[in-house]
Amino acid sequence: MGGTHGGELLAISDLHVAYSENRAIVERLRPGSDDDWLIVAGDVGEVFSEIEEVLGLLSERFAKVIWSPGNHELWTHPKDPLEVRGVARYEALVEMCRAKGIVTPEDLYPLWEGIGGPLVIAPLFLLYDYTFRLDGMATKEAALAHAHEVGVVCTDEHFLHPDPYPTRDAWCRARVAETEARLAAVDPGLRTVLINHWPMTRLPTRVLRYPDFALWCGTELTADWHVRFRAETVVYGHLHIPRTTVEDGVKFQEVSVGYPREWKAHGRLPEDPLRRILPVPVP
Repeated sequence: MGGTHGGELLAISDLHVAYSENRAIVERLRPGSDDDWLIVAGDVGEVFSEIEEVLGLLSERFAKVIWSPGNHELWTHPKDPLEVRGVARYEALVEMCRAKGIVTPEDLYPLWEGIGGPLVIAPLFLLYDYTFRLDGMATKEAALAHAHEVGVVCTDEHFLHPDPYPTRDAWCRARVAETEARLAAVDPGLRTVLINHWPMTRLPTRVLRYPDFALWCGTELTADWHVRFRAETVVYGHLHIPRTTVEDGVKFQEVSVGYPREWKAHGRLPEDPLRRILPVPVP
């Protein structure tokens, strides 16, 4: 099963299916062929049963689904009957995905052998460590204090628990170290598609309306990974600013749907919100 018969590698993120308008978008998603793969780069929803339902639906429609978690999936939300936190929450999501044949960051990276391949498709889970700070903010503590002062604080501070790690940034550093070792072991003769919910470099956050929010958007530890690990392209979400940027000749593609108020205000949601990653679209 895969891209060997002319299928496409498609991507989407930030479905936020708690909103009925976004759920309707999911209901319309269909592959163009029986060989299409789908990347889901996080933030399907917050409640475990909804995440399970949506990923299950997509896994039935697409030849292969590759999932990277977003911050919303990792929340222990008051409305969610599943009360596990932190690593235990993530492990429950991984177990659920595996039962549906969905590739997670804990699985062997699949090889895309369709048009544009061979390429290693690498879903990652890296979190953030508060290093995307405003200029002049030397420490995490100073940056967080400023964010609280101006009223720009991510809901993660209330719902995303790092247990058993002492902090979210400690969990991030552990994930980065583990993932770096895995990527270093990939055949050096193969290029990659790197997938992470959060941006892997600082550049995409420079356009944020509220710059303090960058604190919850990634880590400087991955700033050169697109070069070190031979990325053909990098796929991410989280910012709700769908666009393509280029760094060191590598395309970074933000593939989010976002909240209804956002895409309605900008009139930017096409009939088919899926982004084609491979084959590379002709300009």
